[in-house]
Amino acid sequence: MNRPQDAFGPLLKSWRNRRHVSQLDLAMDAGMSQRHISFLETGRSKPSRYAVRQICEALEMPASEHDVMLVSAGFAPQSTDASWNTDVRAAVDASIDHVLMSHEPYPAVSVDRIWNLQKANESAQKFFAAVGGTGQPNLLRDLFSPGVLRNNIRNWSDVIRALFRLLDLEVARRPHDEDGKNLLNELRSLPDVAEAIDERPKEHPAPVLSIEFLVDGAELKLFSLIATIGMSMDATLDDLRIETLLPADEQTRAWFKRFE
Repeated sequence: MNRPQDAFGPLLKSWRNRRHVSQLDLAMDAGMSQRHISFLETGRSKPSRYAVRQICEALEMPASEHDVMLVSAGFAPQSTDASWNTDVRAAVDASIDHVLMSHEPYPAVSVDRIWNLQKANESAQKFFAAVGGTGQPNLLRDLFSPGVLRNNIRNWSDVIRALFRLLDLEVARRPHDEDGKNLLNELRSLPDVAEAIDERPKEHPAPVLSIEFLVDGAELKLFSLIATIGMSMDATLDDLRIETLLPADEQTRAWFKRFE
């Protein structure tokens, strides 16, 4: 959040161009005049905090980019507002715990936007240990790096190609996300990753990609559902993801049911 003040105009123009909207279209969506939008972009006018919010909402910016825009206009980021955070975060934490526990006996985790592990249910901890996870905090690094876990994923190339694309799309939503950009570059530099990402699929892709694991001689197929917190205006809360892994066939379902 080191964006200098007085950078609001260029950032506004950049985001408007990213969204392919004219000054007139943005003005109508934000409830302003086209003249005011023009003056904001050139620096002839300074935005109010309310105007920044209206523009960010009209351009459908992620909460973290909303914070960047506020700082560039000389305001404190909205994510530092602690007047409601304690109660909301407690409710969110309790809800995440409920989802993770309710998903037993199948694995479920809470991660941030770049897949740093926040929480995991008991099944996830046992399963990742069984398939060779190292316990390192970033799940993507564990999946992409050479090692036991990677060797135990039968369709590793297909999986990491899909995961790399998901991360790439996430980073594209946040042009000032240096952590995300650095992780993308790091993952791509790992052995065999660039070749797998650039490889064209040999077959027509399935409607849902399952991750195929080998665990103690058993072949397990799991697909994932990813949930986010809806309508969050806080960058930290907007960052959270819940991934639940589900059996893609009866053999996998039976394997996990043993632990109920």
